[in-house]
Amino acid sequence: MQHALRLGVAGLGTVGASLVRLVQRHGNELAVRSGRAVVIQAVSARSRGRDRGVDLSAMRWEDDPVALARAEDIDVFVELMGGAEGSALASVNAALDAGKHVVTANKALLAAHGGALARKAEAMGVSLNFEAAAAGGIPIIKTLREALAGNTISRVYGILNGTCNYILTRMEREGLSFDACLAEAQRLGYAEADPTFDIDGHDTAHKLALMTAIAFGSEIDAEAIYVEGIRSITSADIEAADELGYRIKLLGVATRSDSGIEQRVHPTMVPKSSPIARIDGVTNAVAVEADFVGRLVLQGPGAGGDATASAVMSDIADLARGDLIGTFGRPATALAPYRRATMPRHEGGYYIRLSVYDRPGAFAAIAGRMAEQGISLESIVQRRRAPRSDAPEHPVPLEPQPVVLVTYDTAEAQVKAALANVTADGHIAEQPQVIRIEPLA
Repeated sequence: MQHALRLGVAGLGTVGASLVRLVQRHGNELAVRSGRAVVIQAVSARSRGRDRGVDLSAMRWEDDPVALARAEDIDVFVELMGGAEGSALASVNAALDAGKHVVTANKALLAAHGGALARKAEAMGVSLNFEAAAAGGIPIIKTLREALAGNTISRVYGILNGTCNYILTRMEREGLSFDACLAEAQRLGYAEADPTFDIDGHDTAHKLALMTAIAFGSEIDAEAIYVEGIRSITSADIEAADELGYRIKLLGVATRSDSGIEQRVHPTMVPKSSPIARIDGVTNAVAVEADFVGRLVLQGPGAGGDATASAVMSDIADLARGDLIGTFGRPATALAPYRRATMPRHEGGYYIRLSVYDRPGAFAAIAGRMAEQGISLESIVQRRRAPRSDAPEHPVPLEPQPVVLVTYDTAEAQVKAALANVTADGHIAEQPQVIRIEPLA
């Protein structure tokens, strides 16, 4: 058996502590499976005295993660600190410059600097592995990079953020408001004190950018992703989706076409019969569509210390076995320049909720604006609000009334143009709510 693979772990939060526990619990089995022992030689974190529930006494402590990354007595630098800049970037660069393999769970770092880091890793003859950076415990990176190497992939999509999926699930099941569900997610530890990164879609976008690069062999371009979060979703939208036969999910979608690559993150109405619609709570799911295998759907825990540590260890085990695979499944220098697709014609329809002033001619004017853009309406539903108890017996209807439009297949540009005209006409009281309808099988 070869000498032990020596790890330097920077970051001892939830994931880092779980990784230490995993190595200590399954060390013997890891040695058998990979052909060599795996040991944590040294660690680094912000606070040395904090109780993390694991025994660190046999590990050397380094206050500076950059010094740990350069240490001569480690073979693999494991970066679990997070953040796109600062110590994370400096220490990963230092490790690569020193000829160390790097394993990271840092999606923000890779979305911003993944291409440059991959090129440096290849120039130094070492690996940069990141299974844990997308979809937690789901092995989507290995699936895209290795298992589907013989396929041409046309689309990757999925639920990539457990916080958002938890909130939308609770809103649907219990009829709670978005704010109430977010507060509960924060109380349970599913959402951060500042949940912006999750609920505004940026976490999903970073993960999608990494999967896109592998699936389509393109350079990373997280800035090209259209990003929309779930803050605007209301109980009225959840109820309407249910009546129409859909569920609302925050999806990350990457599609390749003749005109280029389209990446988008947004709330989506998906048919209740689709596998993605059945994913509830903090669970993640990713679907891949390819020419030889058709559609694959993988689901599992998208976050959490143990699930993410499991993904980190899968990368470490590859290194212990000597499996050195290109960061993005091909040489980083062979990644094609990112080419953004022209605005496609959306494959499904749109759900549009308007708050319309209840006055003569308003509905006809709205329908006319849709017709001007060539938009066919599948249905128009007016949901009248209950009259106030203090209202006169025959009041003049001044309060705006909710109206739901469902379109047939159309182009997003036409929808935006029509709604801009509707807004300018003064018939609606607030910003329109627009949600794509994806015809997922």
